[in-house]
Amino acid sequence: MNNRVQLPRIALALSAYTLLGSAAVQAGPSVSRLTPPSELFSSGQTAPVIARFLPGQRFDLQATLRPDDTSKSISTARFAIDGKALNAPVALRDCASGCLASVPKNAAIATVRAISVATPGLHRFSVSATQSDGQVVSAGGNFEVVPLVGGGQKIRNIVILLGDGMGAAQRTAARIVAGGYAQGKVITPLAMDTFPVTGMVKTASLNSVVTDSAPGMTSYVSGNKNNNNEEGVFPDDTVDPFDNPRIEYLSEYLHRTQGKALGLVTTADVFDATPAGNAVHASNRGAGTGIVDQYLDDRGLTGLTVLMGGGRKWFVPASVAGSARGDKTDYAFSTTEAHTADIVKRWGAAPGKLDKDRDLLADFQAAGFRYASDKSAMDAIDPAKTERLLGLFAHANMNVALDKIDGRRNKARGVTGRVVDDYGFPDQPMLDEMTVKALAVMQRQKKGFVLMVEGASIDKQAHNMDTERWLLDTIEFDRAVKVVQEFARRRDDTLVIVTADHECSGVALIGGSLVTDARLQELVREGGSANVRDKVVGIYEKAGFPKYRMAADGYPETTDIDHRLLVGYGANADRYEDWRTNERPLQDSQQPFVKTEPLSAYPAGPMARDMEARYLVTGQVPGDSAVHTATDIPLSAYGPGAWAFTGVMDNTDVFFKLAQAALKGAVLPEGFGSASRKK
Repeated sequence: MNNRVQLPRIALALSAYTLLGSAAVQAGPSVSRLTPPSELFSSGQTAPVIARFLPGQRFDLQATLRPDDTSKSISTARFAIDGKALNAPVALRDCASGCLASVPKNAAIATVRAISVATPGLHRFSVSATQSDGQVVSAGGNFEVVPLVGGGQKIRNIVILLGDGMGAAQRTAARIVAGGYAQGKVITPLAMDTFPVTGMVKTASLNSVVTDSAPGMTSYVSGNKNNNNEEGVFPDDTVDPFDNPRIEYLSEYLHRTQGKALGLVTTADVFDATPAGNAVHASNRGAGTGIVDQYLDDRGLTGLTVLMGGGRKWFVPASVAGSARGDKTDYAFSTTEAHTADIVKRWGAAPGKLDKDRDLLADFQAAGFRYASDKSAMDAIDPAKTERLLGLFAHANMNVALDKIDGRRNKARGVTGRVVDDYGFPDQPMLDEMTVKALAVMQRQKKGFVLMVEGASIDKQAHNMDTERWLLDTIEFDRAVKVVQEFARRRDDTLVIVTADHECSGVALIGGSLVTDARLQELVREGGSANVRDKVVGIYEKAGFPKYRMAADGYPETTDIDHRLLVGYGANADRYEDWRTNERPLQDSQQPFVKTEPLSAYPAGPMARDMEARYLVTGQVPGDSAVHTATDIPLSAYGPGAWAFTGVMDNTDVFFKLAQAALKGAVLPEGFGSASRKK
């Protein structure tokens, strides 16, 4: 029997949609999910096109196939693109086990791994499946292969500076504090403010207008939308977080086609969504053991050369105190079941292993990575003699800039017992220092590199509504921006973008304090909104220009100044507020020793600090954390190809602009005149 049923394009899509919506009452098998995601399949509309790829970029095709009753099964399935059957193996997995509870046990999931299409334009793909009684079902969707045009100079290096959670307000706050104002004019602009091109980015994920960091990052480096909590994959109907349909990352594509290397630098735990969203394929951003294992084991796909941040707890065996390794968050692809075996065979991925007692730190070093456990060790590494670098500076997330700077200043005074001492890591590098070392190592790559540098706790501390901590992390991030800008300025082959994955907490710069810090402390002791709000908050012209004094290390001498900047939140949970800098951050649940002293004495949440002021700010969201917002975020660009990043763009557009500059050369965007564009 011919299992490729040919129907008119729209009729076929509408047929699939009808089957999806009324499978319970209509006889015959049905297709309940078709991947890549397609509006043609979902609603019968040909636009907008959801999935887009570069010419030759690899991705998986998948369909969930449901028989019409429990006595039947799916016997065969085939995929076609533009009406031509694919000459690739189809793995047909039954759902007797390992599928979501909403999927019938006799359903099947058909998958074709690592296919690609070289021809630009809109393409139609379809699945055709046969039920055990001979009935056939077909469904179709579409995707686009985005054309690249002849351009000018090809760029050699790409640097993505990602301020996690950094919206326009976070940038503005850092400018006010670090740069200062004189009669309405900025005295010293941020480094990111000096980039010649700025646009705005729409940040929605595949399944929500409000994204989290995983799809927020992967959109920039895959060209496609992911579901929240997922990175480098499309959603599927299995429970295994590592077997989802994959999308080839920018790092993988450019390493495969051009031999470029990958570097990842973050102040978060390296398993976190933003760094992992450049190299790891998983539907659960929390599956840390398998995520960090993929970094090393799949470096042949990504070209991973530099990995720096926190997260040592994933690299030491489970028997070591503080280790987070566990088989439940690991992966091992079956070599006999085609559903996962083809990830190894067709993608070239490592098979993985449930190995909670693996010494991953030793394995990285055996693979040629020089290891730095603190700033002193990092400084001692000679980049001229180093091809690969691993830096792990904390058990989980690194301490934030405010606490690292406080630790350094107090160490110089001979004072201990500060936050970094409590965490056990008093010698952590700043983000700009990590970036200097990463660039020094990566510039040795003869074929160029992709480097992602993340200021992670802009987001994490905005979640905590800890103003001074996210504010100084934004300043720390901008210092890393300056390092990269200076690197790019010395050469003519590096494209730099500064952006965010999303905005966090709805930050609002509401004004300035009407009082001195001494008077503020008196009002806090008197307490209540009549004192802490009504006598403190200056709006409009009463806000004035807060004047912070910067120390030689590049950070404010103190954040508890007279007439300070006041910040509110529009996506906040309940909290107490006293406007002053919190001596200690909130407890970080990712830290392995958070429930033991001294970390157990830290405030557990925003309702457990600043209570003396008795000024309760009622939140707009449940829980004890501020949340991400759907607000567009700014993107600034520097270097050859920068002028492509103007206007309002989707986050997935960024991927294609970066690839255009690397593969064909920089071009001006539409609207700048055809004379300036090479066809």
